[in-house]
Amino acid sequence: MTALNSILHATNFARPFLSTLVPSIGLAYAIQGLAAVPSIIARTERYFDLSGSITYISCTALSLYLPTIRARFAAAAVGSAKPAWPSILAALAGNGGRLNWRQVALSAAASIWATRLGIYLFSRISSDNGTDSRFDNIRNSPPKFLGAFFVQATWVAICLMPVLTLNSLPASLLSAVPAAIGLTDILGALLFIGGFSFEITADRQKDQWVQEKKTKKHSEEFLTRGLWSKSRHPNYFGEVTLWTGIATLAGGVLVSNVAQLGIGLAGGPLGTAAAMAMAGVSPAFVALLLFKFTGIPLSEDKYDKRYGNRKDYQEWKKNTPIFFPKL
Repeated sequence: MTALNSILHATNFARPFLSTLVPSIGLAYAIQGLAAVPSIIARTERYFDLSGSITYISCTALSLYLPTIRARFAAAAVGSAKPAWPSILAALAGNGGRLNWRQVALSAAASIWATRLGIYLFSRISSDNGTDSRFDNIRNSPPKFLGAFFVQATWVAICLMPVLTLNSLPASLLSAVPAAIGLTDILGALLFIGGFSFEITADRQKDQWVQEKKTKKHSEEFLTRGLWSKSRHPNYFGEVTLWTGIATLAGGVLVSNVAQLGIGLAGGPLGTAAAMAMAGVSPAFVALLLFKFTGIPLSEDKYDKRYGNRKDYQEWKKNTPIFFPKL
């Protein structure tokens, strides 16, 4: 408890917003640093993606409950009654006290996505004997392997930025934000549900295709059915879309004068632009990562080398958009 008290004291900034945001981001690097140690020693990437999902969920939970943790420790220090833990159900009903329903909704959305992806990726790498070709030139180099874990921590922190920013706003200020469902709430929810469903469907179709190939139900070399006939990377389209939904719902609150006051922005056009950037950085970073560094470039290069001289592959690539699905 002394160590926790020290951490709470060291991160107790003058602005409450930073007192929640900074530790929540710092936790991502702490978890990834701890996860890197056994992975480097064993030279295995089996738990890399799973640790990423755990980091997502942990950082989200900390940002949601850290203000209450601070309040309870402060009450204990002076011998007064500790405040009760906030009720998620009460928050969703609009009577959450320290929690706002949008904080709970976005935290749940991010956690559900992370849980699903973590289980999916862990199952996939386990079926591949615990190896991932992305780490062929990394796992035997401790500095590079450690770097991969810290890159993942950065990925978590940036992707979660709209959620962490919203969760870091003081409850006293958030209570002034209208609780009624607005246009950005509806649009954000639809984008998240649509993108999440798209990603899950694409992954399931690919898994089914792989299993059918293993059981010799078909002899196809690459997947061109279902959503994969509409986009060459439908799973990535779904991922960018769902994070756009999260950013949209969070951004609807962050651009308000009340939220900007809590963040420490000056208001006006520049303050609004900065608040929008704190929400929009998430889908923008996901898109940048998938288009320029991982995901799409690696997949396109791999399949071009394997099937680039085949006419059926060239036709599929010519007639199928790389990202946005065709109608």
